[in-house]
Amino acid sequence: MKSDSKKNFWQKKLHEIIYEADTKAGKLFDIVLLCLIIASITLVMMESVRDYDQKYHDFFNISEWIITILFTIEYILRIISVNKPKKYIFSFYGIIDLLSTAPKYVSLIIGGGHYLAAIRALRLLRVFRILKLARYVGATDNLSKALKASRFRILVFISAVLVICVIIGTLMYLIEGDQSGFTSIPRGVYWAIVTLTTVGFGDIAPQTAFGQFLASMVMILGYGIIAIPTGIVTAEFSNQNTKIISLNTLSCSNCSAENHEDHAEFCYKCGKKL
Repeated sequence: MKSDSKKNFWQKKLHEIIYEADTKAGKLFDIVLLCLIIASITLVMMESVRDYDQKYHDFFNISEWIITILFTIEYILRIISVNKPKKYIFSFYGIIDLLSTAPKYVSLIIGGGHYLAAIRALRLLRVFRILKLARYVGATDNLSKALKASRFRILVFISAVLVICVIIGTLMYLIEGDQSGFTSIPRGVYWAIVTLTTVGFGDIAPQTAFGQFLASMVMILGYGIIAIPTGIVTAEFSNQNTKIISLNTLSCSNCSAENHEDHAEFCYKCGKKL
């Protein structure tokens, strides 16, 4: 009985440190974690520079292993500090934490696999908890709802743009031909997409006067087309009247749900007392 209560005490204590940024220990844990993530990403980036890798390869390798082991320990502690580990393991952050831990182990099988450690940059999203920016999640919800409500109009718009690109690409293939690099209709469609989106790689360019005139029209059309999706989403966003909810950084020890309302006493997801 005592062992169970002692286990629950340490589990609760671990959960408080790892998942809750309101406490002093929790803030310190998150700050150290963020520093490790930044250090890890920096090491991977520096290792990709050949000159640095030749000089400091052993240092990079040892440092990455140390950070990987620390992340592995942290991942295990996150699992054992919650009552329902599966909830964490299959959550967004749980999957990101696992993917962030794996690259160095993958490199033992696949050469260069450790460069995937750049995925750890996603873990920097935890800075929202430290800076208490989660209170502005309501604004993100508004944007998500606007995008969802606009999806059919955007889909119709994209379909129309693709049809235009196919037509323009076909015309450019007929006008310019092989000598200008338009060796096929798909090649022409590629040029139309690149030009219409104002990217303009310049690897293919029309040479005839009529082809250049058509290209000019496509470029002008591109500026107008880019603004349309923004207008659709903005109009829908302005129609959203969802109130921005003030949230805190408490995390439920039972189901790992986060972003509870300020002064909330019970978890909105499972009903457990916070």
